[in-house]
Amino acid sequence: MRWVRFTHDGVTAYGSLAGDTISEIQGEPWGTATPTGRKLPLSAVKLEVPVIPRTFYCAGINYAAHIREMAHKRGVEPVFPEKADIGYRANNALIADGETVVIPAHAPPKVNYEGELVVVIGKQAKHLSEADAMSCVFGYTIGNDVSERTWQRGDRTFWRGKNTDTFKPMGPWIETDVNLDTMETIVRVNGKEDLRFKTNDMIFGIAHYISVMTKYMTLYPGDVIWMGTDGTSPDLVDGDVVEVELTGIGVLRNPFAKAVA
Repeated sequence: MRWVRFTHDGVTAYGSLAGDTISEIQGEPWGTATPTGRKLPLSAVKLEVPVIPRTFYCAGINYAAHIREMAHKRGVEPVFPEKADIGYRANNALIADGETVVIPAHAPPKVNYEGELVVVIGKQAKHLSEADAMSCVFGYTIGNDVSERTWQRGDRTFWRGKNTDTFKPMGPWIETDVNLDTMETIVRVNGKEDLRFKTNDMIFGIAHYISVMTKYMTLYPGDVIWMGTDGTSPDLVDGDVVEVELTGIGVLRNPFAKAVA
C-alpha cells in the first residue's frame, strides 16, 4: 500500500493512494488510523515530506563502490567499515518532492547527490534479533542525502555539509510492499541517467542495522533510517534537477538553485 502525507485547504493529513485518488485518514498509518471517508484527487493536494521523524538516523558508508570511488577522488586507499555505524541528520533539512534544494551563496562548488533507500519504522522496538528486525519496519521511501563535500571534510560533525536547510529531500510517499532483492536505485541529472545500482547490495543490510541499533536505543514509530548510497555524484550547480528513482517505490525529483548573496 502507498501512503502520502498531504496538505489540502491548509490542513495536513495522511491518506492511502490508489492510482490518482487519495483516501484520507485521521491519525497516522502505522498507528490508530480512522478513514474519514473523504477522497481527493492527487492533483488537488500538495505532497509533503511523508513523515517528520522523531529521530532521523542514517547509515554510514554502506556500499563498496561508493567507498572505492570516494577514496579515489581523495587519492587514498579505500577503507571498508568493520561494523555498522549509525549517524544522525536534522529535521530542519527535510524538504518534500518537487521542492527546491537551495545551495548557499557562499558554499564551495562540491554539492553532490546521494540517492538512498529510506526505512520507515512502524513499531516501537528494542533488543530485536536480526531474524526479527524487519518486524518493526512499516515501509520505505526515497531520500537524497545532499552533501557539500568541502564542509563535510572540514567539520567533525558534518553539521553544515549534511544538515544545511533543504539538503534532505525525502518522498514522495511511503510504500509498504516492495521487493528489496530486485530493487534498483537510478539517479538522473537533468533527465540523463547518471547512476544505477542494486539497492539491496549493501555492506550491512537493514535487519543487521536494526538489530545493532536496538541493542542500545529504542526505535519509535515514524523514525527513519537512511541506508546509504553507492557510486559518486557530479558537482551540482544552479538549475540542475535531480531525480532519484527506486524501482517499486517511485521517483523523488528536486531542482537545485544557488542562493543570491
